[in-house]
Amino acid sequence: MSLTRRQTAAALAALPLALATPAAAAAAHGRPRPRTLHIAGDSTAAQKYADAAPETGWGMALPFFLGRTLGVANHAMNGRSSKSFIDEGRLAALLEEVREDDLLLIQFGHNDEKTEDPARGTDPYTTYQDHLRQYVHAARSRRARPVLLTPVERRRFAADGTAKPTHGEYPAAMRALAAEERVPLLDLQALTLARWQELGPDATTAYFNWLEPGQSPNYPDGRQDNTHFQPRGAVEVARLVARALVAGRVLAPRDVRRTDSAIPLEWITWPQA
Repeated sequence: MSLTRRQTAAALAALPLALATPAAAAAAHGRPRPRTLHIAGDSTAAQKYADAAPETGWGMALPFFLGRTLGVANHAMNGRSSKSFIDEGRLAALLEEVREDDLLLIQFGHNDEKTEDPARGTDPYTTYQDHLRQYVHAARSRRARPVLLTPVERRRFAADGTAKPTHGEYPAAMRALAAEERVPLLDLQALTLARWQELGPDATTAYFNWLEPGQSPNYPDGRQDNTHFQPRGAVEVARLVARALVAGRVLAPRDVRRTDSAIPLEWITWPQA
């Protein structure tokens, strides 16, 4: 015997909070299941924990810019490349959660560049593209939409204050693959390079994980990290991602919010590992 909508809602209300998922609640009320943006990527996007604070992945800030009908599943992991993420079974595990009409945001490059490491290194126009193509085809096999994101740019400036690109041919290789496979491309490398140029060498230290000695108990001797972000940088990159998703017609304007608003940095939190 089938349950009425009221009976289903009552049953869900009796479940522990952790089990009453947004998708189940939506189904109980006759609403479409919320779409999920799954992130496959590296440490620049990944969830960070209390022992790494204030280091922050941009995926932690992305929900601040999305409407309530969209969720984020951040599968990005420190130190992974397009190759090692697959080899470790992380893409296969991710796909178990992907449903029709979801999005798969694919951002790799930083660790693919470590060609001296056979577990992670790839060649831009051969193995890098080959691995990225696996993500694209896997998403499509689940009737989800793949989206390629060129790697976020590091903080590196020439003596004259010009922001310098650091990713070699990897962004161009991803752009070429996106055109070949007809996949939406968010050119995050170009967007972040332009943003760091606008801010300049001094102001960008507040966006990256630059810390004075004693400023954070996790980094008692201080830190000068030109790759990973503090909350301000993660929020800025997430804002660029949200805007680019709309500009690329991957999301509709109604799907995002706050893209022109200040985001309180205290919204970023770091759970215990």
